[in-house]
Amino acid sequence: MMQTTPSTDNHADVRRLAAVCLENSREPALGRHLLPSDWAELLPYLQAVTLAASQVLISQGASDRTVYFVEIGRLSVHYEDSTGRIHLASVGPGSAVGEGSFFSHRPRNATVQAASPSRVWALTPARFAELANHRPATALTVALALGGLVSTRTLDRRRRVSVT
Repeated sequence: MMQTTPSTDNHADVRRLAAVCLENSREPALGRHLLPSDWAELLPYLQAVTLAASQVLISQGASDRTVYFVEIGRLSVHYEDSTGRIHLASVGPGSAVGEGSFFSHRPRNATVQAASPSRVWALTPARFAELANHRPATALTVALALGGLVSTRTLDRRRRVSVT
């Protein structure tokens, strides 16, 4: 399903991720909370994932709790029921997906699919626990940033349902 592509310079990659988060004015929660130094401490706990256009990253109903930070590309969030597919949101560079299940321990409520070739950075709950043990201040900052994203999306009625 997902394919990881090793990078020759993860430090440059995470600097690009930090930069796009700082530039994201549509959903500024990550850029407000996570400084470049936080991203540098977070880097060893992240895994780069490269997606082809139309590749599924998150499947509705799955129990996986990984959160993904979007560096490049655009992701489409949609919900499917017996009447068909409903587009909920589009998520681009400098944002994240998967934050709802990451916190709630509940199954995914929507499918997230690459609308264009994309690169995201995965943070699993197990790696987050390691981060919390080794770098508790950074883990708290990450949790607050993701919490800010959830809060922002929940306050916007149109995007409320896109908390994955």
